[in-house]
Parts: sequence; C-alpha cells; structure tokens
Amino acid sequence: MKILKPYRARIDALDKQLIDLFIERFQVIKEVGHLKARENIEAVLQDRVDAVRNNAVEMADGEIDGAFIYQLWTDIIKYSCDLEEDIKASYKDSKTA
Repeated sequence: MKILKPYRARIDALDKQLIDLFIERFQVIKEVGHLKARENIEAVLQDRVDAVRNNAVEMADGEIDGAFIYQLWTDIIKYSCDLEEDIKASYKDSKTA
C-alpha cells in the first residue's frame, strides 16, 4: 500500500540502525570474551546479567512493556554469554593443542 511506504522506509532504516548497534555490541562482547578467557573469568556473572537486564527495563521507562524488554534482554544476554563461552572454549582448545 502506497500510504504505508514512508512508514515502512522509516522502520527499515531503524531496523538497519538496530542491527548495526547489535553488531557493535557483540564486537564488544567478543573482546570481553577474549579477556575473560585470558584471565580465566567466568562467562556468566549473574550479578552483571541481572543488572544489565534490569537497566534495560528501567531505560524503557514504561514507554515499552517491561516484560517484553526483560525477555528481549534475556535473549540478548543469553546469546552474549554463549558467545563468550564459545570464545573461552576455543581459547582452552588452543592452549591444549
């Protein structure tokens, strides 16, 4: 529908920005994963996980449903922790090879 075209273009542009930000976020996660591997720090630090998730809900400030943000950040954090675990496992494998 022609009437929706400008809105769809804005949404597409915002989606691109979100993806770019996720790429940047996960680059930082990879850096942290390498640091944690070198320093033998656990990939999952529950206090930090809870703080990041709760901060996201607070940042949404009621403009977005808190339960939705909580679940979304739970998924983002799980992906991040899995990425760190993979990096740590690769680091251990390279040390024993």
